[in-house]
Amino acid sequence: LAPICLRSRLLTRTSPAPPFVDGHPFSDSIMAEKVDTYKIETEKVEQFLTTFVSEYDENSSTKYHAMLQEIANRTRRVLDVDLDDIISHFRNDDMVQEIKKNTRRYQSIFSDAADAVMPITTSVEYSNDDVIDVLMRQREAQIEQAAQAVEAAGQTPARSDDNHLMPPSLTRRYEVVFAASVKEETVKLRDVKAKHIGHMVVLKAIVTRVNDVRPMMQVATYTCEECGFEIYQEVSSSDFTPLEQCPSKQCEKNARKGQLYLQTRGSKFLKFQEVKVQELAEEVPVGSIPRLLNVQLKGELTRTITPGDVVDITGIFLPIQYQGFRAMKAGLVANVYLEALGVKQHKEKYADIGGTQTEEMKAKIREWAQDGDIYTKLARSLAPEIFGHEDVKKAIILLLIGGVGRTLPDGMKLRGDMHLCLVGDPGVAKSQLLKYVTKLAPRAVYTTGRGSSGVGLTASVMRDPVTSDMVLEGGALVLADMGVCCIDEFDKMEETDRTAIHEVMEQQTVSIAKAGITTTLNARTSVLAAANPAWGRYDTRKSPEANIAMPAALLSRFDLLWLILDRADDELDTALAQHVLHVHKHMTPPALDFSPMRSEDIRSYVAAARQKEPAVPEELAPYLATAYADMREEEADPDNHDKRGTYTTARTLLSILRMSQALARLRLAEEVAKSDVDEALRMMKMSKISLDDDKDKKRGIDKQSVIYNTLQQHMSTGDVKQLTIQRAKALASAKGITEDELQTCLEVYQDLHVWVLEPKGDNPEYITMIEHFYN
Repeated sequence: LAPICLRSRLLTRTSPAPPFVDGHPFSDSIMAEKVDTYKIETEKVEQFLTTFVSEYDENSSTKYHAMLQEIANRTRRVLDVDLDDIISHFRNDDMVQEIKKNTRRYQSIFSDAADAVMPITTSVEYSNDDVIDVLMRQREAQIEQAAQAVEAAGQTPARSDDNHLMPPSLTRRYEVVFAASVKEETVKLRDVKAKHIGHMVVLKAIVTRVNDVRPMMQVATYTCEECGFEIYQEVSSSDFTPLEQCPSKQCEKNARKGQLYLQTRGSKFLKFQEVKVQELAEEVPVGSIPRLLNVQLKGELTRTITPGDVVDITGIFLPIQYQGFRAMKAGLVANVYLEALGVKQHKEKYADIGGTQTEEMKAKIREWAQDGDIYTKLARSLAPEIFGHEDVKKAIILLLIGGVGRTLPDGMKLRGDMHLCLVGDPGVAKSQLLKYVTKLAPRAVYTTGRGSSGVGLTASVMRDPVTSDMVLEGGALVLADMGVCCIDEFDKMEETDRTAIHEVMEQQTVSIAKAGITTTLNARTSVLAAANPAWGRYDTRKSPEANIAMPAALLSRFDLLWLILDRADDELDTALAQHVLHVHKHMTPPALDFSPMRSEDIRSYVAAARQKEPAVPEELAPYLATAYADMREEEADPDNHDKRGTYTTARTLLSILRMSQALARLRLAEEVAKSDVDEALRMMKMSKISLDDDKDKKRGIDKQSVIYNTLQQHMSTGDVKQLTIQRAKALASAKGITEDELQTCLEVYQDLHVWVLEPKGDNPEYITMIEHFYN
């Protein structure tokens, strides 16, 4: 048999020239001119496809000829035409401007040109013929038999019937798409007007709904019961009227209109998916609601976007007529949609970031990991415009990295995602932190408590406008799957709506049993919530339980419940004011003592850290168990009024494990170290440090007394008389005390002959308690 590409050219009819209006006095001349223009443009495109060489290609290979060879070998399905390449080849943008104005026409031109210069297949990897190959081989046999019959009868061969020829769209195994220029500016969804009909536009929007992928008929194939030939009907819209009678010349000659039967297997179907995009919140004018637009994805573009993605969509803006009763009501008004040609994600997923990192970025990540201060640098690089809150930012970094999820042999799952709740006085930048995380995380959804309902957070049942079936539409927690869900004003949420997230926070699923639909949706998300105390500001005279006013079942699901109290402090208030004034004056935060990491660098480092799965060694198990038991005992102590209102459960132990694993991931380590557990315990303590500091001030306890009590209690509990300086620093850090304050305290109590620093000098290593003060 002849090569398939040559066979397809012989058996397919050429694409017809664009239709023109008959009856015009100059219709013939206009048609000839248009056909000549179409032919000239096709020849230009043929020359471009066969000779273009990118100036950035060191091998000087013909870019599009190589693409066509891959298409001929059936290893590629899309012919991506970059508009920048057309400008570079023709040294002007005349053709590009014509493509933008009449994209559909130039898709046909490029398809015809690609068919004309399609190389011969060189690959023998595929052995099984598809339906098109079978039809073409059958058509060859029919044409040969007909020619032999005419020759045997001594008759002149008749002209072939165009109805029997295969349309080009049936034999093409590729689609032509145009990639917008790099300098192409995006158009706001609200600014797309009637003048853009038929033009190529680039929209920036957020995806709100994605329908299922369905087959869409592109070419309908019929078989005639009289003449036996296949008849083809090209379908160019969402609706078409099937043929009922055979239009072939043989049936006309026999005066018998044969009945046609649709051959589903011989027809050509295209993957079709309809999505709905919404205008970005920052682009909505004051007093307006976001606008929506339907986008049609076809072929290889299907399944490339998911709800919640912020994307740049390149497509053709087209009208579509209403159908049925809506058409009678709409009259001449038509609906509009965007036929997508390309999709570009604004933020890559963590998995995609890890797979596309360059060697230079991987070297940077290894260098950052070896820096012993990367933990602090990441936290200080997070929202540097916000003053202070270094430990809160560290907690957010741990939330972004997360722990390691586990699936037990019996199918039970232990979540690795962390949850963090910020509870504090007004004006401590809680909402700003949530907004920053929404922009930083590759996948994040921001919502507020008052503006969210139970179904808005989980899932709602709606009717599909295409099929009229009942379908599920995911809420904020489902849209944030494998990402972060930021919930502001968490305390303003109705209690009935707040209970909807209990299952999500622990089981990480959403179970639905509505309208005959019973299913379970994934919601593997980290929850970052912000709330105000019950009376607006934190009342230190009341217990934390009364101030937070949330059920214990919900509070225990948060790995960290961070209390942020706004207390007057001359030094801190002055530094805060100077920081805010500097940001307002210079539009940038004050310079740090190191070069802060960009948002892209933080995302890349977090993506590399999330690839690690550190394990907890067996020797750390007793240490973790003892620390957890001490926390439970300290909380159960009836004389310890400071700990009342906090909740230490078995979930707290899992929270410590998750934070320890996140810290090990941060170091790109394969095993959790004791220092990771100590830092996790310190974070648990620091989450309540502002409350403890306020109570210490009320009792008249200074920091030096706090240090002494901590060290003395640690020595008495461990029945030791000597303590290392490093251990003392760790204990002091857990109390929120700096190294300078610790050094001052050690020197003061050494002068009081309470303990001795050994060896004497500027760098002591041990603290030895004098016998009189021991116990």
